[in-house]
Amino acid sequence: MSWSNKVVMITGASSGIGRGLALYLGKRGARLGLSARRKEELDELVREVSLLGGKAVALPVDVQDADAVRDAADRLRGEFGEIDVLIANAGIGGNNSAEQLSAADFARVIDVNVLGVVNSVAAVVPQMIARGSGQLVAISSLAAYRGLPKSAAYCASKAAVSILFESLRLDLKPKGIDVTIIHPGFIKTPLTAGREAQMPFLMERDDAVKKIVWAIEKKKKSYAFPWQLASIVRLGMIMPNFLYDQISRRNSFRE
Repeated sequence: MSWSNKVVMITGASSGIGRGLALYLGKRGARLGLSARRKEELDELVREVSLLGGKAVALPVDVQDADAVRDAADRLRGEFGEIDVLIANAGIGGNNSAEQLSAADFARVIDVNVLGVVNSVAAVVPQMIARGSGQLVAISSLAAYRGLPKSAAYCASKAAVSILFESLRLDLKPKGIDVTIIHPGFIKTPLTAGREAQMPFLMERDDAVKKIVWAIEKKKKSYAFPWQLASIVRLGMIMPNFLYDQISRRNSFRE
């Protein structure tokens, strides 16, 4: 797959995985629409992409605002043409333990991580259907597979994203649109920074970016990595509940 002149919209582009994807794809010739709330960071990222020989436009927007996301997609199409790939990456974490459970905090995670993805898809998919091509990519998480301690909202949101995109895949494949769900493990980003807990198989951001891009290029339906942690998580899916509970209670990665 050649990225030259491919038009790619990346949400959550100002830091972490989104930023890494922007730099990597910009260097490979993609024309990028970079979306996030922080305009200053986006403007700096556009400048960095330009220095690498790429082309990008900053699209400062909150993914919770459906109209603003649609306007941002329209602006990108006006700048570079039809959108070939959407990478729905915007997301937040947070400590969501039972003792601190708050409907407002839970709702914010769902609004950003789930409804933000829905808003992003809704902004691009009608045009993809009209021309019979395109690719939707969701950055989900291995946390989508089973509940983890102190992660109720985050796990629920990522499970919702994964199931959402599985349903979209079934609907959109006959219309010529590919759907890819990415399930990363622990990656060195602002989302994992500052934690004292040891995170197994923690990956450097740039290594993770290369794996994500490979999966997009191969048009994988679902891709989980690193393989060691993904294998452990899959094993957890078939464990008896009593055994899973014993192991999981001893391993909280939120501290």
